[in-house]
Amino acid sequence: MDVGGRLKAIRKQHGLSQRELAKRVGVTNSTISMIEKNSVSPSISSLKKVLSGIPMSLVDFFSMDLEPDHTQKIVYRADELLDLGMDGIEMLLVGKGRSERSMAFMIETMPPGTDTGTEMLAHEGEEAGVVLEGKLELTVGSEVSILEAGDCYYFESTQPHRFNNPFDQQLRLVSCTTPANF
Repeated sequence: MDVGGRLKAIRKQHGLSQRELAKRVGVTNSTISMIEKNSVSPSISSLKKVLSGIPMSLVDFFSMDLEPDHTQKIVYRADELLDLGMDGIEMLLVGKGRSERSMAFMIETMPPGTDTGTEMLAHEGEEAGVVLEGKLELTVGSEVSILEAGDCYYFESTQPHRFNNPFDQQLRLVSCTTPANF
């Protein structure tokens, strides 16, 4: 997917210059320019930060060109899930076409050596999840925990947090966040 081209088109649709968007999110306009030219691939946390200046969620960013589904689907087949992941991380969103979703429910796969970025994430809401396979290094605030298959987490998302797989095995987990900010 052309993340840079998509960002540029959305920025222009919202009538923002690179400089204005950069100012809103506290980065240099050359950072926005490099992302738009695909010279750099932003981490999930960096892209979320840039999109907060529009404002727009990751789901809206990746699916805005899709026709909205006005029917309320119940079953979502594996090939219908929207992948919101980047940098080798797969984040499959269940229910992308549901109007007025109040939660983001995802199936996530993190290969060995991947993480959500060096910058800690923090946003409104709550998060919960269960590790299906592999191990997860979860940092919430200053607490670092290692979770294994069957272990779960639940925390207030306003606390700075980070997901990491520094292990030799692929990590698979199911997660849910509120509100639906993905």
